[in-house]
Amino acid sequence: MKDFLLIPNLKIHNANALSSPYTIGYPAMTAWLGFMHALERKLKDTEFKDIKFTGIIVSCLDMTLQTYKGRGDYIYSIIATSNPLDKSGKRPSFIEEARCDMEITLAIECEIGVIDYQTFTDFIDSTLHTMKIASGDILHFKPSRHLQADNDQPRDLSKYLMPGFCLVSRQDLMTKAMQQGKDAIDAMLEYLKTTTKVEIDAEHKVTKSKPAKKEKGWIVPIAVGYQGISSLGQLKNTRDPTTPHRFAESVVTLGEFKMPYHFDDIEEMIWRYQPYQGNDLYLCQNNYTSNNNQESKL
Repeated sequence: MKDFLLIPNLKIHNANALSSPYTIGYPAMTAWLGFMHALERKLKDTEFKDIKFTGIIVSCLDMTLQTYKGRGDYIYSIIATSNPLDKSGKRPSFIEEARCDMEITLAIECEIGVIDYQTFTDFIDSTLHTMKIASGDILHFKPSRHLQADNDQPRDLSKYLMPGFCLVSRQDLMTKAMQQGKDAIDAMLEYLKTTTKVEIDAEHKVTKSKPAKKEKGWIVPIAVGYQGISSLGQLKNTRDPTTPHRFAESVVTLGEFKMPYHFDDIEEMIWRYQPYQGNDLYLCQNNYTSNNNQESKL
Protein backbone atom coordinates (compact mmCIF):
# COMPACT_ATOMS: atom_id res chain seq x y z
CA MET A 1 0.00 0.00 0.00
CA LYS A 2 1.40 3.37 -1.08
CA ASP A 3 0.65 6.71 0.58
CA PHE A 4 0.07 9.73 -1.66
CA LEU A 5 -0.40 13.43 -1.13
CA LEU A 6 -2.91 14.49 -3.79
CA ILE A 7 -2.92 18.16 -4.85
CA PRO A 8 -5.74 18.54 -7.39
CA ASN A 9 -6.33 21.20 -10.05
CA LEU A 10 -3.27 23.37 -9.49
CA LYS A 11 -3.52 26.40 -11.76
CA ILE A 12 -0.06 27.75 -12.60
CA HIS A 13 0.60 31.07 -14.36
CA ASN A 14 3.74 31.82 -16.38
CA ALA A 15 5.50 28.49 -15.83
CA ASN A 16 8.86 28.07 -17.57
CA ALA A 17 8.20 26.41 -20.94
CA LEU A 18 11.84 26.50 -22.10
CA SER A 19 12.50 23.03 -20.78
CA SER A 20 15.96 22.76 -22.40
CA PRO A 21 18.10 24.65 -24.94
CA TYR A 22 16.52 22.48 -27.66
CA THR A 23 12.87 22.16 -26.65
CA ILE A 24 9.95 24.42 -25.79
CA GLY A 25 6.68 23.31 -24.27
CA TYR A 26 6.01 21.13 -21.25
CA PRO A 27 8.25 22.02 -18.26
CA ALA A 28 11.18 19.68 -17.61
CA MET A 29 10.71 16.79 -15.18
CA THR A 30 13.51 18.29 -13.07
CA ALA A 31 11.17 21.23 -12.38
CA TRP A 32 8.43 18.97 -10.98
CA LEU A 33 10.84 16.96 -8.85
CA GLY A 34 12.45 20.21 -7.75
CA PHE A 35 9.07 21.43 -6.51
CA MET A 36 8.58 18.15 -4.63
CA HIS A 37 11.99 18.56 -2.98
CA ALA A 38 11.29 22.20 -2.09
CA LEU A 39 7.95 21.23 -0.53
CA GLU A 40 9.64 18.52 1.53
CA ARG A 41 12.15 21.07 2.84
CA LYS A 42 9.25 23.18 4.10
CA LEU A 43 8.49 20.32 6.53
CA LYS A 44 11.96 20.46 8.10
CA ASP A 45 11.15 22.56 11.19
CA THR A 46 7.60 21.28 11.73
CA GLU A 47 5.97 18.30 13.40
CA PHE A 48 6.04 16.61 9.96
CA LYS A 49 9.83 16.65 9.63
CA ASP A 50 10.04 12.83 9.40
CA ILE A 51 7.84 12.67 6.28
CA LYS A 52 9.74 11.86 3.10
CA PHE A 53 8.60 12.54 -0.46
CA THR A 54 9.94 9.76 -2.71
CA GLY A 55 8.30 10.28 -6.09
CA ILE A 56 5.79 12.35 -8.04
CA ILE A 57 3.04 11.77 -10.62
CA VAL A 58 2.14 14.75 -12.82
CA SER A 59 -1.21 14.76 -14.66
CA CYS A 60 -1.61 17.65 -17.10
CA LEU A 61 -5.25 18.73 -17.36
CA ASP A 62 -4.70 21.82 -19.50
CA MET A 63 -1.81 23.80 -20.94
CA THR A 64 -1.63 27.00 -22.97
CA LEU A 65 1.74 27.90 -24.47
CA GLN A 66 2.17 31.67 -24.77
CA THR A 67 3.07 31.90 -28.45
CA TYR A 68 1.67 33.76 -31.44
CA LYS A 69 1.49 32.99 -35.15
CA GLY A 70 0.28 35.79 -37.41
CA ARG A 71 -1.40 35.44 -40.77
CA GLY A 72 1.17 34.32 -43.31
CA ASP A 73 3.78 33.53 -40.66
CA TYR A 74 5.73 30.30 -41.04
CA ILE A 75 6.75 29.87 -37.40
CA TYR A 76 5.36 30.78 -33.99
CA SER A 77 6.81 33.64 -31.94
CA ILE A 78 7.15 33.82 -28.17
CA ILE A 79 4.86 36.29 -26.43
CA ALA A 80 7.43 38.01 -24.24
CA THR A 81 7.41 40.88 -21.77
CA SER A 82 9.90 43.72 -21.91
CA ASN A 83 11.68 45.66 -19.18
CA PRO A 84 10.81 49.30 -18.38
CA LEU A 85 12.55 52.05 -20.31
CA ASP A 86 15.99 53.07 -19.08
CA LYS A 87 17.16 56.64 -18.43
CA SER A 88 17.78 57.25 -22.11
CA GLY A 89 14.28 56.14 -23.06
CA LYS A 90 15.42 52.90 -24.71
CA ARG A 91 14.42 49.35 -24.01
CA PRO A 92 17.14 47.49 -22.07
CA SER A 93 18.25 44.12 -23.37
CA PHE A 94 16.47 41.03 -22.10
CA ILE A 95 16.43 37.27 -22.59
CA GLU A 96 13.34 35.84 -24.24
CA GLU A 97 11.54 33.42 -21.94
CA ALA A 98 8.96 30.93 -23.14
CA ARG A 99 6.08 30.66 -20.68
CA CYS A 100 2.88 28.68 -20.34
CA ASP A 101 -0.27 28.54 -18.23
CA MET A 102 -1.17 25.12 -16.86
CA GLU A 103 -3.68 23.19 -14.81
CA ILE A 104 -2.08 20.20 -13.12
CA THR A 105 -2.98 17.48 -10.64
CA LEU A 106 -0.04 16.19 -8.59
CA ALA A 107 0.23 12.95 -6.64
CA ILE A 108 3.32 12.84 -4.42
CA GLU A 109 4.41 9.46 -3.06
CA CYS A 110 5.14 9.72 0.67
CA GLU A 111 6.73 7.84 3.53
CA ILE A 112 4.29 9.30 5.98
CA GLY A 113 3.90 7.08 9.08
CA VAL A 114 1.11 7.70 11.60
CA ILE A 115 0.06 11.36 11.72
CA ASP A 116 -3.04 13.54 11.75
CA TYR A 117 -3.72 13.61 8.01
CA GLN A 118 -6.08 16.59 8.19
CA THR A 119 -3.51 18.72 10.01
CA PHE A 120 -0.89 17.68 7.47
CA THR A 121 -2.99 18.56 4.41
CA ASP A 122 -4.00 21.88 6.00
CA PHE A 123 -0.30 22.70 6.43
CA ILE A 124 0.40 21.77 2.79
CA ASP A 125 -2.45 24.00 1.58
CA SER A 126 -1.16 26.99 3.53
CA THR A 127 2.42 26.36 2.35
CA LEU A 128 1.53 26.15 -1.35
CA HIS A 129 0.50 29.81 -1.36
CA THR A 130 4.14 30.75 -0.68
CA MET A 131 5.70 28.63 -3.43
CA LYS A 132 6.26 28.53 -7.17
CA ILE A 133 6.22 25.58 -9.58
CA ALA A 134 8.56 25.60 -12.60
CA SER A 135 9.04 29.35 -11.92
CA GLY A 136 5.28 29.87 -12.31
CA ASP A 137 2.86 31.43 -9.83
CA ILE A 138 0.28 29.20 -8.13
CA LEU A 139 -3.08 30.89 -8.66
CA HIS A 140 -5.54 28.32 -7.35
CA PHE A 141 -5.88 24.71 -6.25
CA LYS A 142 -8.42 22.45 -4.62
CA PRO A 143 -7.76 21.25 -1.04
CA SER A 144 -5.08 18.56 -0.88
CA ARG A 145 -5.84 15.15 0.57
CA HIS A 146 -4.17 11.94 1.68
CA LEU A 147 -4.75 8.80 -0.38
CA GLN A 148 -3.70 5.17 -0.18
CA ALA A 149 -3.51 2.85 -3.18
CA ASP A 150 -2.10 -0.58 -3.97
CA ASN A 151 0.54 -0.71 -6.68
CA ASP A 152 -1.47 -3.20 -8.76
CA GLN A 153 -4.75 -1.27 -8.28
CA PRO A 154 -4.01 1.97 -10.17
CA ARG A 155 -7.71 2.86 -10.52
CA ASP A 156 -7.78 3.83 -6.83
CA LEU A 157 -5.46 6.70 -7.75
CA SER A 158 -5.88 7.29 -11.49
CA LYS A 159 -9.55 8.29 -11.13
CA TYR A 160 -8.33 11.43 -9.36
CA LEU A 161 -5.85 12.19 -12.17
CA MET A 162 -8.44 12.22 -14.94
CA PRO A 163 -9.06 13.73 -17.42
CA GLY A 164 -5.37 14.53 -17.80
CA PHE A 165 -2.27 13.11 -19.43
CA CYS A 166 0.68 11.67 -17.51
CA LEU A 167 4.14 11.98 -19.04
CA VAL A 168 6.26 8.82 -19.05
CA SER A 169 9.73 8.00 -20.35
CA ARG A 170 10.20 6.38 -23.78
CA GLN A 171 13.96 6.04 -23.59
CA ASP A 172 13.48 2.58 -25.12
CA LEU A 173 12.71 4.21 -28.49
CA MET A 174 15.95 6.20 -28.37
CA THR A 175 17.93 3.10 -27.41
CA LYS A 176 16.43 1.06 -30.24
CA ALA A 177 17.25 3.68 -32.87
CA MET A 178 20.79 4.29 -31.58
CA GLN A 179 21.50 0.55 -31.61
CA GLN A 180 20.78 0.73 -35.35
CA GLY A 181 23.61 3.24 -35.80
CA LYS A 182 21.81 6.59 -35.49
CA ASP A 183 23.17 9.38 -33.33
CA ALA A 184 21.03 10.86 -30.56
CA ILE A 185 19.54 13.75 -32.57
CA ASP A 186 18.65 11.56 -35.56
CA ALA A 187 17.20 8.93 -33.23
CA MET A 188 14.93 11.53 -31.64
CA LEU A 189 13.82 13.11 -34.92
CA GLU A 190 13.06 9.65 -36.30
CA TYR A 191 10.13 9.40 -33.89
CA LEU A 192 9.05 13.06 -34.01
CA LYS A 193 8.78 13.61 -37.75
CA THR A 194 5.51 13.16 -39.64
CA THR A 195 5.64 11.52 -43.07
CA THR A 196 3.17 11.40 -45.94
CA LYS A 197 3.45 9.01 -48.87
CA VAL A 198 2.70 10.58 -52.26
CA GLU A 199 1.98 8.46 -55.35
CA ILE A 200 1.48 9.69 -58.91
CA ASP A 201 -0.12 7.32 -61.41
CA ALA A 202 0.26 7.25 -65.20
CA GLU A 203 -2.50 9.85 -65.57
CA HIS A 204 -0.65 12.19 -63.20
CA LYS A 205 -3.26 11.76 -60.51
CA VAL A 206 -1.75 12.47 -57.09
CA THR A 207 -2.69 10.26 -54.16
CA LYS A 208 -1.57 11.13 -50.62
CA SER A 209 -1.63 8.94 -47.58
CA LYS A 210 -2.63 10.19 -44.14
CA PRO A 211 0.21 11.81 -42.20
CA ALA A 212 1.77 9.24 -39.86
CA LYS A 213 4.59 8.85 -37.38
CA LYS A 214 6.88 5.91 -36.85
CA GLU A 215 5.42 5.13 -33.40
CA LYS A 216 1.79 5.41 -32.38
CA GLY A 217 0.95 7.63 -29.44
CA TRP A 218 1.73 11.17 -28.32
CA ILE A 219 5.53 11.09 -28.48
CA VAL A 220 7.38 14.27 -27.43
CA PRO A 221 10.95 15.33 -26.54
CA ILE A 222 11.45 15.83 -22.80
CA ALA A 223 14.25 17.08 -20.55
CA VAL A 224 15.07 14.59 -17.80
CA GLY A 225 18.24 15.88 -16.14
CA TYR A 226 21.77 17.16 -16.66
CA GLN A 227 25.16 15.98 -17.90
CA GLY A 228 28.18 17.45 -16.15
CA ILE A 229 30.64 19.04 -18.59
CA SER A 230 33.23 20.32 -16.12
CA SER A 231 34.88 18.97 -13.00
CA LEU A 232 33.60 19.75 -9.52
CA GLY A 233 35.12 22.85 -7.98
CA GLN A 234 34.50 26.18 -6.30
CA LEU A 235 33.01 29.22 -8.04
CA LYS A 236 32.81 32.77 -6.74
CA ASN A 237 29.51 34.56 -6.13
CA THR A 238 27.34 31.43 -6.02
CA ARG A 239 24.25 31.22 -3.81
CA ASP A 240 25.79 28.46 -1.69
CA PRO A 241 29.61 28.81 -1.49
CA THR A 242 29.91 25.57 0.53
CA THR A 243 28.52 23.33 -2.25
CA PRO A 244 30.86 22.24 -5.09
CA HIS A 245 29.96 23.71 -8.48
CA ARG A 246 30.10 22.33 -12.01
CA PHE A 247 28.80 23.37 -15.40
CA ALA A 248 26.20 21.08 -16.97
CA GLU A 249 23.98 20.76 -20.02
CA SER A 250 20.46 19.39 -20.38
CA VAL A 251 19.77 15.74 -21.14
CA VAL A 252 16.88 15.37 -23.60
CA THR A 253 15.15 12.12 -24.53
CA LEU A 254 11.72 10.96 -25.69
CA GLY A 255 8.58 10.73 -23.59
CA GLU A 256 4.93 9.93 -24.15
CA PHE A 257 1.73 11.45 -22.81
CA LYS A 258 -0.77 8.79 -21.74
CA MET A 259 -4.10 9.04 -19.98
CA PRO A 260 -4.00 7.54 -16.45
CA TYR A 261 -6.45 4.73 -17.18
CA HIS A 262 -3.91 3.14 -19.56
CA PHE A 263 -1.61 2.13 -16.69
CA ASP A 264 -1.73 -1.28 -15.02
CA ASP A 265 0.80 -0.36 -12.35
CA ILE A 266 1.11 2.84 -10.31
CA GLU A 267 4.89 2.52 -10.43
CA GLU A 268 4.81 3.20 -14.19
CA MET A 269 3.51 6.74 -13.61
CA ILE A 270 5.95 7.79 -10.87
CA TRP A 271 9.07 9.89 -11.51
CA ARG A 272 11.98 9.77 -9.05
CA TYR A 273 15.54 11.01 -8.79
CA GLN A 274 17.98 8.44 -10.15
CA PRO A 275 20.75 7.66 -7.64
CA TYR A 276 24.03 9.21 -8.77
CA GLN A 277 26.25 6.54 -10.32
CA GLY A 278 29.47 8.50 -10.71
CA ASN A 279 29.02 9.01 -14.46
CA ASP A 280 28.45 12.80 -14.41
CA LEU A 281 24.73 12.23 -15.10
CA TYR A 282 22.07 13.70 -12.82
CA LEU A 283 18.80 12.20 -14.04
CA CYS A 284 15.14 11.69 -13.27
CA GLN A 285 13.89 8.14 -13.83
CA ASN A 286 10.55 6.57 -14.69
CA ASN A 287 9.82 2.84 -14.88
CA TYR A 288 7.25 2.83 -17.67
CA THR A 289 7.41 -0.24 -19.92
CA SER A 290 5.66 -0.09 -23.27
CA ASN A 291 3.05 -2.73 -24.01
CA ASN A 292 3.29 -3.16 -27.76
CA ASN A 293 0.10 -5.20 -27.84
CA GLN A 294 -1.96 -2.28 -26.54
CA GLU A 295 -3.38 -0.04 -29.25
CA SER A 296 -3.03 3.68 -28.71
CA LYS A 297 -6.25 5.68 -28.36
CA LEU A 298 -4.78 8.51 -30.43
